Amino acid sequence: MDFSVIKILFIFIFFVHPESKALIYPQDLITHDSVFDFPSLTPSFPTSSSPIFRPPTAPLVPALFIIGDSSVDCGTNNFLGTFARADKLPYGRDFDTHQPTGRFCNGRIPVDYLALRLGLPFVPSYLGQAGSIKEMVLGVNYASAGAGIIFSSGSELGQHISLAQQIEQVTDTIQQFIVNIGEDATTDLISSSLFYISIGSNDYIHYYLLNASNVQTVYLPWSFNQFLAQTIKQEIKNLYNDKVRKVVVIGLAPIGCAPYYLWLYSSKNGECVKNINDMILEFNFAVRYMVSELNEELVDATIIFCDAFEGSMDIIQNHNRYGFNVTDEACCGLGEYKGWIMCVSPEMACNNASSHIWWDQFHPTDAVNAILADNVWSSLHTPMCYPMNLQDMLAQSTS
Repeated sequence: MDFSVIKILFIFIFFVHPESKALIYPQDLITHDSVFDFPSLTPSFPTSSSPIFRPPTAPLVPALFIIGDSSVDCGTNNFLGTFARADKLPYGRDFDTHQPTGRFCNGRIPVDYLALRLGLPFVPSYLGQAGSIKEMVLGVNYASAGAGIIFSSGSELGQHISLAQQIEQVTDTIQQFIVNIGEDATTDLISSSLFYISIGSNDYIHYYLLNASNVQTVYLPWSFNQFLAQTIKQEIKNLYNDKVRKVVVIGLAPIGCAPYYLWLYSSKNGECVKNINDMILEFNFAVRYMVSELNEELVDATIIFCDAFEGSMDIIQNHNRYGFNVTDEACCGLGEYKGWIMCVSPEMACNNASSHIWWDQFHPTDAVNAILADNVWSSLHTPMCYPMNLQDMLAQSTS
């Protein structure tokens, strides 16, 4: 039985129908008045998992720019010809609007929580925003589900925007800024803004682990990890040449614990797939070392690495402390661990996603995203950022 064919049929059946159209501009939940007047946060919904959180009275950075894959895609793929879409319910059912937006989650993704921490509105996708400089100067999300560090990673799913293409979109955005607000103002904006990079999972899920192009005969896992880390390094240098100075690089989560791989490897008692997680650990080590090199090489740049593997494993191993009852089975899906068929229908979803660590085959629930965002921001639950967390990084830049 060709499971990939069955999977595509399910996606086609459920995703092509017209119900539950995704919101195109969910960032309108939080509005702003002008390019110079930054937004005030709407207090009508919780703004963080932390009960002591208070939104800042003024933005801590001018803008938030996001580069990545489905871990941070907020709707880019709604505009692409791809099976990697999250524009139908039950995706978004626990979001602020209770409607799908293109986020691969039941609710918010980590950058939504961080935007609120920074005093900024939810960041619109590059393809979804209206194209006005007034909106774009507060940030743009270039992330595309299925995208990888390698151009062809995820290509079997359809269209996506790879890491290199997203960097090109950043350059195009900067050129738009120069034309509209001038070169000096653009340099000030870009150098003071925060860039958030979360990408790499698809280079394993849809490339190395599938042995696409016989990659496993060319690269052993460690060599492959080094290749990916050096590719990211060069792209960060390209951003630096465009005056980017503040960067958060997110490591990969333990995809060997994802419901899809628990199903595929017939896991016993929900045990994670060790050989996959070992590759992820090696990748994160390589990227962390690469970030330390860049901090030495790039003058006036501050780059931090946040290890999503560490943060996620802390949640999995201490799930009771965090209030999670289900650690291995997805909230939405079919098959053992609900990892066989991806989430394509509201009827496939559990009632209470907040009791689950995993939302679907590969993506965590909103509750997990909130915890990880708190860790990126202030190491609230467990340290996972090096050499410092985001809050300390911004405090250092203003001291």
